[in-house]
Amino acid sequence: MTSVYLTIDTEYSSALANGPCPVDRAENFARSIACITPRGPAGITHKLDLLAWYGQRAVFFVDPMPALIWGVAAIEDVVAPILRAGQDVQLHCHTEWLKLAPPGGPLAGLEGRNIKDFAFEEQCRILEWARDTLVSAGAPNPVAFRAGNYGANRDTLRALKEIGLHFDSSHTPGITGGDSDLDLRRTDTQPLIHEGIVEVPVSCVGDLRGRLRHAQVTALSLREMRAALRHARDHQTPTFTLVSHSFELINRRSMAINRVVRRRFEGLCKSLRDIRGVHSADFANSPPVRTFQRAEMPVVSPANPVAVGLRYAEQAVSNTLYGAL
Repeated sequence: MTSVYLTIDTEYSSALANGPCPVDRAENFARSIACITPRGPAGITHKLDLLAWYGQRAVFFVDPMPALIWGVAAIEDVVAPILRAGQDVQLHCHTEWLKLAPPGGPLAGLEGRNIKDFAFEEQCRILEWARDTLVSAGAPNPVAFRAGNYGANRDTLRALKEIGLHFDSSHTPGITGGDSDLDLRRTDTQPLIHEGIVEVPVSCVGDLRGRLRHAQVTALSLREMRAALRHARDHQTPTFTLVSHSFELINRRSMAINRVVRRRFEGLCKSLRDIRGVHSADFANSPPVRTFQRAEMPVVSPANPVAVGLRYAEQAVSNTLYGAL
């Protein structure tokens, strides 16, 4: 049985809060979390409804850093509907918010794009504050973490262990030249022990010319995701980890629903229900129980040229009609 971790990075936008025409908390929530459109919501409440309809679990990695500006209530508004739906809340952290915080705050003097930009002791301080703020917003004590922009390093894992977390999901073997700096390999695709933490990599699939493709809802067609789930099941792969975001079913500039990505997400939920031998899991109730040595890492799902070609066509349509994914 393959455990599928459908992870949803759930975050306000620091870019909207710090752009040429910055928006307030309510507008940011509407565009980044609730994703209110003229045709109804397409953010976390929509995803929660789909998960409930298809009977699936998901992991919502919630970023508490905007509380530096708007207070804990801004995070309570994010956490509350997730918990009411019975879904899993874990810790996310975009340190871009530090430069937007007013002077004299709890993390005054710290500034950097990624958590890896800080020394170990500073990372402990930031992550401890983020954890405590998430709990103050109503979440249970988190056990898992994902770095904003995937921008973690080995000190991040040491800091997570120091403050009592057990899992990280910041390694991205399917992204070349990304911000993840964990000293892991592109072949490290299943949970492994690294710096005393269980690292749960974001999954990937084979792409053309020997490349890998990141397992994100905006990056793979539904056909590719279904094939990857069946491949994981058939090869007795214990885990498969997918990424989504709270806002990715819309174009945040036009506030139009992206029908291509919305169909993918619902199709994924339905596939998790219908494909035998896979089940959706979370970190609170069903975390990964097997870790791998590098020599025994399973192979990833191979590229299917037809499916890849269809994805290119689908992405072109999506970009033309709804803006870049």
